[in-house]
Amino acid sequence: MDVRLIISPPLDGPTNMALDHALARSVGAGQAPLTLRLYRWRPACLSLGYFQRLREIKLAACQAAGVDVVRRPTGGRAILHADELTYSLAAPATHPRLSGRVLDSYRVISAALLAGLQQLGVAAEWAATAAAGATSAACFDTPADYEITVAGRKLVGSAQTRTSGAILQHGTLLLSADVDQLYALLDLPGLSAADLAARMIALDEASGRSISFEQAAEGLIAGFTQAWGASFARSAPTAAEWQLAEQLRADRYANPAWTERR
Repeated sequence: MDVRLIISPPLDGPTNMALDHALARSVGAGQAPLTLRLYRWRPACLSLGYFQRLREIKLAACQAAGVDVVRRPTGGRAILHADELTYSLAAPATHPRLSGRVLDSYRVISAALLAGLQQLGVAAEWAATAAAGATSAACFDTPADYEITVAGRKLVGSAQTRTSGAILQHGTLLLSADVDQLYALLDLPGLSAADLAARMIALDEASGRSISFEQAAEGLIAGFTQAWGASFARSAPTAAEWQLAEQLRADRYANPAWTERR
């Protein structure tokens, strides 16, 4: 399987979301092959799920901490993007490996992520059944179906949407975690910072060592190669994709009306 690989420099939240969306549109229109993008965020950013209510985050606290806020094109709950690797996968909706039910494609992608984590020496597994009662604003509070855990604690949070003939799934692999900051930025009634810390885990704790973005990226690429038989061609977004991303950024992801829509 041929996969276009894009490894982006750190970008701000609205640009990251706009570029993911633009790549999905390009792939869905048949203008680009299946694309895996690995990236970072600068400055730190709190992303909201597409349907999430703005009141579930402490907007003033985000502003005071210099943390951007953006609403994703995908569902799920809030994630603080700081020291992490984010992956996004854009595939045609008819792709034989990923077509079918959403949970089926989650499982296929998770299998590649698990293989990558094994390359990094992490004893991870997927959550076969989502825990009941996952109602807090924090994505890393509780794993969903086929999300990745270590000893029952969530390590990778992912979300998916299907739009314009494409599947777009992106997710967060925490390299390290500042649970206290995450807790300070979210409205989590009935949940303490200690509760949150007990339910999530970052790569440094899971592996017992510090792993850089570059090392994590190498591990995930090896995982997709192993699990999917993928052959990667390193590339960059095209001029047309960047143009569309800039339009989407202005119209949607950097527009307060979009972020505050719910």
